[in-house]
Amino acid sequence: MASCTRGSEKLSFKNKLARLAERMKDPEWRRYGFVLASGKMLGMAAVLGMMIVLPMMFNGTPAHADSPAPAPAAVAAPAEAAPAAPAAAPAAAPAAAPAPAAPVVLAKDIVNPLNTVWTLIAAFLVFAMQVGFVMLEAGFCRSRETVNVLVECVFDTALCGILFWAFGYAFMFSEGNGFIGYHWFFLKGVPVTYGTTGVALLAHWIFQFAFADTCSTITSGAMIGRTDFIGDILYSFCVSGFIYPIIGHWAWGPDGFLATMGSAGKFLPGLGMNFHDFAGSTVVHTIGGAVALAGAIVLGPRIGRKFKRDGGGPMTPHDLTIAVCGGLLLWFGWYGFNPGSTLSAMDFEGIGRVAANTTLAACAAALTAVFYIYFRTGKWDPGAITNGFLAGLVAITAPCYWVSPFGSVIIGGIAGIIVILAVDLLEYLRIDDPIGAVPVHMVNGIWGTISLGLFASGQFSAIGSDPIAPDLSSKLTGLFYGGGSKVLIAQVIGSAIVTIATFTVSYAVMKAIDAFGLLRLSVDGEHDGMDLHEHGISAYPEYVISALSAPAGAPLKVPASKK
Repeated sequence: MASCTRGSEKLSFKNKLARLAERMKDPEWRRYGFVLASGKMLGMAAVLGMMIVLPMMFNGTPAHADSPAPAPAAVAAPAEAAPAAPAAAPAAAPAAAPAPAAPVVLAKDIVNPLNTVWTLIAAFLVFAMQVGFVMLEAGFCRSRETVNVLVECVFDTALCGILFWAFGYAFMFSEGNGFIGYHWFFLKGVPVTYGTTGVALLAHWIFQFAFADTCSTITSGAMIGRTDFIGDILYSFCVSGFIYPIIGHWAWGPDGFLATMGSAGKFLPGLGMNFHDFAGSTVVHTIGGAVALAGAIVLGPRIGRKFKRDGGGPMTPHDLTIAVCGGLLLWFGWYGFNPGSTLSAMDFEGIGRVAANTTLAACAAALTAVFYIYFRTGKWDPGAITNGFLAGLVAITAPCYWVSPFGSVIIGGIAGIIVILAVDLLEYLRIDDPIGAVPVHMVNGIWGTISLGLFASGQFSAIGSDPIAPDLSSKLTGLFYGGGSKVLIAQVIGSAIVTIATFTVSYAVMKAIDAFGLLRLSVDGEHDGMDLHEHGISAYPEYVISALSAPAGAPLKVPASKK
């Protein structure tokens, strides 16, 4: 870089401007200037952010003022009438001190131990799904990027936990407006329980952190093998800290505009029906899948990936044993994901129905997927049956509380076909998704959400404010059960809004990271293999990995010249 002086003379301001104009004609200087200016802007944003965040951390955020609920009869007895004073009481007798008022115990401040323990157990099951995701992704990827999957998944989990504590949970579950919550930052000023569920709020936080972590991990599945680790950190920060909780607030927040849709004075009041997503087909899976699609498009395919229409096909998974076992572990974790979303162990019938529906949908989807592939190829494909039951699990996640076992079988069976067709579509569009994150999570998240409007049986209602039993004052009835199209329209609107908004924002984020050259791994790094380039170690350092190796015990072909 040239000095600011020419000889012993200092450059004037005019000369400096002329020199800058000359340098900006050089592409390297333009790139340097862009990076320098962007760094300064990020630095200023970080300083301003800390000026806001640090006082909140140490001083706390004032809790949102809720109107006190009437005290239940079991905890607040009515005041008794004071006995009349004796007629001949001496005038000078000192008046008795008034009895202190009994403290008012709010219903929302009473922790239900059984529901809290149930929610914690479900949270632990959902968190264990991270092991399943790691195994699934590591098995379906190539051996040269296995270590990257291990580190990336653990890093995402740790980052998500901190972000969800700092502001993610506040954005998603505190009161605010129809688009975002703005209380409870750093879990300051939170109430004892979450709403009127009776579940201790920190237990609810653990449960929802596991959901947020699931969404972030879904995203990574479509971006394996060519994402720079710094780029992974940046997009994970955006997904866990902002995209998932803010868009999730729309459907699951106490005042989200989709959650209150159809009510007087709210979004689309004439519809008369709000959006429903019991355990996250849209909120978790469609959001995660839409981010994954945006990332896969911006990244482009892995080096050497040749698509079927070009005479190639998908790259071979390096360890199907790990992949299928990971998928089964995810299935097991889903028993926390769906039944746990009742937040009530005392809804005995509801949690049993949800668990049964979850099982039936997964079984039906596994069978339809593997039979469909067999009729096309004549082979019983392990990848198809694994992604098949995962697609069924994703699809049943939204309607699992409101459909019958028969409806669950139909929903799952259709999901098993849809996931294969979606894989074909991505292959035709030349979009490289090594794990099948988009077909499994985004496409079947959309299908599962819409299926509620078709298969809701009219027997069951959403969980109400009573922590002991479901509220059956109103029931959801889908189109196929005589309920008309009202529920279906609400589901289509909600799913479309979330999908389009998530993909649009995510695509912009991915393009911005890519503009800095931080999203796609370098060509040399990809040729060397992500594990060695990014992490300095192979997942299998004691073995020589070769596609040409013969299986143990196979006869060795001896060249004719040596016979």
